[in-house]
Amino acid sequence: MNNPLLEEWNTPNQVVPFDKIKTEHFKPALEQAIQEGKKEIEAIAGNSAPATFENTIVALENSGELVNRVSTILFNLNSAETSPELQKVAKEISPMLSEYQNDILLNEKLFLRIKAVYEKRNQLNLDKESQMLLEKTYKRFVRNGANLNPSQKQLLRDIDKRLSELTLQFGENVLNDTNEFLLHITDEKDLEGLPEFVREAAKANAKKRNKEGWVFTLQAPSYTPFMTYSARRDLRQKLFMAYNTRAFKNNQHNNSSVMREIVSLRHQRAKLLGYTSHAHFVLEERMAQSSENVNKFLDELYTYAKPVAEKQMQELLEYAKKQGFSENRLQRWDYAYYAEKLKKEKFNIDDEALKPYFKLENVLQGAFNTAGKLFGLTFKEVTNIPVFHSEVKTYEVYDENGNFLAVLYTDFFPREGKRSGAWMTSYREQKIFKGKNIRPHVSLTCNFTRPTDTKPSLLTFQEATTLFHEFGHCLHGILANTTYQSLSGTNVAWDFVELPSQVFENWIQEPEVLATFAKHYQTGEVIPTSMVKKLREAANFMEGYATMRQLSFAMLDMAWHGKDNGEIQDILNFEKQAISKTDLFPAVEGICISSAFNHIFAGGYSAGYYSYKWAEVLDADAFELFEQKGIFNKEASQRFKEMLSKGGSEPPMEIYKRFRGQDPSPKALLKRAGLL
Repeated sequence: MNNPLLEEWNTPNQVVPFDKIKTEHFKPALEQAIQEGKKEIEAIAGNSAPATFENTIVALENSGELVNRVSTILFNLNSAETSPELQKVAKEISPMLSEYQNDILLNEKLFLRIKAVYEKRNQLNLDKESQMLLEKTYKRFVRNGANLNPSQKQLLRDIDKRLSELTLQFGENVLNDTNEFLLHITDEKDLEGLPEFVREAAKANAKKRNKEGWVFTLQAPSYTPFMTYSARRDLRQKLFMAYNTRAFKNNQHNNSSVMREIVSLRHQRAKLLGYTSHAHFVLEERMAQSSENVNKFLDELYTYAKPVAEKQMQELLEYAKKQGFSENRLQRWDYAYYAEKLKKEKFNIDDEALKPYFKLENVLQGAFNTAGKLFGLTFKEVTNIPVFHSEVKTYEVYDENGNFLAVLYTDFFPREGKRSGAWMTSYREQKIFKGKNIRPHVSLTCNFTRPTDTKPSLLTFQEATTLFHEFGHCLHGILANTTYQSLSGTNVAWDFVELPSQVFENWIQEPEVLATFAKHYQTGEVIPTSMVKKLREAANFMEGYATMRQLSFAMLDMAWHGKDNGEIQDILNFEKQAISKTDLFPAVEGICISSAFNHIFAGGYSAGYYSYKWAEVLDADAFELFEQKGIFNKEASQRFKEMLSKGGSEPPMEIYKRFRGQDPSPKALLKRAGLL
């Protein structure tokens, strides 16, 4: 069988030939790739010449390229366009990959060569990036068991293999439970309060499923508008309960035992490697450095946010009572509904009135234009690049001198085989190899409301901001310019990775930027300045509540990973205790955050969810430079571009301080969020 995953790709810019790849190609391709990768490792480990930076560290960095290629495509597709067959292959392949990684990381001969180079590091006259590669390589081996004895190494292998299966299972359970729920409405009276765009999308949803009436799902473009606009409190509660019991119901998708086993194994692994907990293990390699620093950071933000949040919630309750609400406390399923109404009254902002100015294609063009003004980039849509779904569009990215920089894929609409949320990923990362700068292929993925027969895809301002956020991650990949792939683009400390995306969000609130793309899809009228003024005034609306919500997720994450929690029987009580001080609502029986918390159980955010707020501190501090010098100031833009291009090639705080000229201060964030 010809296997496109194993062949040279004669495609534009050597992009993935998605049109030729079938599910059955993955397993045989990976088996062959692993065999080749093992031979490369044996050649490095068994080299009779003395260990040098080039023949050991660089050789290791450049090994296993085929394994990386095959697994990257598989797991990206498993997130964006999966199927039961692909999920089955991913489950079979995950333990094989885990085993392969451990064969490398626990290879004694290889580690002795790495150690020999590391011990001579001060005599090697390496440049900064090469020093970083050497240090990271050595640490990666030590942190993955290179100093363990044989029986401990075997235990580590068993733990890693099982964890790779469990994290996949967790995400699958969430996806399946999300897809299984439908709220099917056949009586138009039950649509009370829902704007036309929500009804239209629900009708299209029903039509797609061969049903009469309107269908609402737990996917964000369906769930969020329903919770925001539906006047039917009973139906909001029904949808809320379905969403917040995902993978916690009494069915085959329940994640309770999966979570317990994941946290237990992570803790065992950390202890085996000499760490107090999984959080201690993770944070050693982050900007925050320790659990104590993270908890101190979260507590400091909590001190400022709590009184503001309580005041805001009291104002919201009083407003709801004026609207006829008769209880003494708002329930969770009331929040979005009344918050939207209060925002509309307070700032005269109506998401429904704003949406016509945020046509998806225009928002994307706005992001392109902003990147053009800041960094001299141009984006050219091309149609000769194979894609994995007909809705995916492709662009070639060029710098100010017309040099090719990257391929960008965009994928904007929900599908059954696509996980919810928004993310950036890479199909190929940047590196310099044999004197050639290999340029990246990155993907921008969101889940927005589809166009209908009568309307294009129109975004809420929040969705438009999400697009700018993920595009900021894409820029981190596109502008990457390092020698080594493992230090390129978004391969940075986890609490630094959100900085480019969160900084880029700031431009969408600037009147000068909005004027270039926020145009009414029917009339072409530019968004009125009065609306822009209101958007800026409303930027801090309920920010105390929003901060408390993010802090609750970060605190829950730290609670799960700060000690051994594998024996916890009462998950709901554990959750309640972990986040009780951030809670602003009455308790609701049976709901569970953890069971669908993909970020920490199936993504890379375990003991790292705090990084969203950490990056916000950096982002507010960073954007302050543009506010002082001008939002398109050439010098500030050049310094920002330089910071993005460096990836993880130097310590993140050094890169940041070179850009900013000073230590980051939380003052800018507290001021911006109205918490001071």
